[in-house]
Amino acid sequence: MRWGSSALALAAVLFSTHVYADPLQKSEDIVKFFAGQGNLGASRGICVGTEEECKSKAEKNEAPPQKAGLDMMINFALDSAQLDQTARTELDEFAKALKDNRLSTFSFVVEGHTDATGTDRYNQDLSQRRAQSVAAFLEANGVESARLEAIGLGKSHPRVANPYDPVNRRVEMRIRTE
Repeated sequence: MRWGSSALALAAVLFSTHVYADPLQKSEDIVKFFAGQGNLGASRGICVGTEEECKSKAEKNEAPPQKAGLDMMINFALDSAQLDQTARTELDEFAKALKDNRLSTFSFVVEGHTDATGTDRYNQDLSQRRAQSVAAFLEANGVESARLEAIGLGKSHPRVANPYDPVNRRVEMRIRTE
């Protein structure tokens, strides 16, 4: 009975370690997400029919707005800009995606965020350090620095309503649209 319990406990530990080692998002999924985000500018077309018919056709063909950013679930401990192993695993996949030819023309904004703990100035600085930490990791893994812009947004854009929730301590990636 003791051996059975020990084996079960060991299996649970090994299984849980394996689950946490896998990235949440694979590089191919990241490429597909951003490849569909490129803004090619306003389109023009010709509509034959009455003004009402053309307006109706245009409304039907409008695509729902897409998310411009991808939350890579890069979270941080309180008062820290250090990347943990989970963050490094996720960022390895992101670096692979950015080196893919389908994303080679895109530049990205790396947005750092904080929760509401601390002063506005401190949170601004901390969020900037978080964004720079992620950008430095990506650069060290082969992403050209010219394609990355690290910015800190402090506590101004929380992910969840509770401004003190640890989930708000994060970094998000967006396509640079300028």
